[in-house]
Amino acid sequence: MIDVDEVEVVVAHHERVTVRVGEVFLKIDIDQRNADVEVEAMASAPVPTPDVLWRVPPVLALAALPGTALGRLGIPSAAPPAAWAAAGAAVRTLHDAPLPPRPGRGLDELTRELDGECDWLLANRVLPADLITHNRRIAEAALRPWTPVFIHGDLQVAHVFVDGDTVTGVIDWSEAGQGDAMYDLATLTLGHQEHLDDVIAGYGNAVDLDVIRGWWSLRSLRGVRWLVEHGFDPNAPGCEGDVLRNQVRLDQPSAL
Repeated sequence: MIDVDEVEVVVAHHERVTVRVGEVFLKIDIDQRNADVEVEAMASAPVPTPDVLWRVPPVLALAALPGTALGRLGIPSAAPPAAWAAAGAAVRTLHDAPLPPRPGRGLDELTRELDGECDWLLANRVLPADLITHNRRIAEAALRPWTPVFIHGDLQVAHVFVDGDTVTGVIDWSEAGQGDAMYDLATLTLGHQEHLDDVIAGYGNAVDLDVIRGWWSLRSLRGVRWLVEHGFDPNAPGCEGDVLRNQVRLDQPSAL
């Protein structure tokens, strides 16, 4: 075995742990269906993905990608506009690919889930009531019929790796399946709204800005409880609380 200087903990909570050991990522997941989806999606996605080195449940070993993450939540991205445009082009390539077998959530399920999360946030006073209700209204734009495409499903900015203005790979495919194209674009630019124009330049036309804003609010409202229950601060810079407040500022510049 090659000597390494340290073991880096990338993600750790009671459902999943990801560590980096040298040039290998080890993902340990209590639900092996996530690994099943990830391996299948990476095999069919028409964009660069990590090589699967081996799999011995509950561990999936993946090769590290070259380059660096496009960005991190709460930190301004150092990647040039061309890198963000390249990410947009990669997303478009994915969305134009044949549909994967895994279906996504339907409108009724999404609406029930969103309403349940908003009720929980209000009951537990996790966020101001006016912040929740304002963003619930914005989220309505995302709750409309869409033509399903092959989506990554969790296309956070830290999951896209670039070298200069070239996308070297996309990681963490456990949420991949059929879904709304605007959801991927919204997730990629969550907390980095200043790069939305660059992403759209690479992605091309057929982008609905109101729907992307709707997904920013919807994803953030849905994510706060998970963060709280897993020991994370939803109000940390760039996180869901920040996104929700910024949505209000876009509509009411003097508010919050």
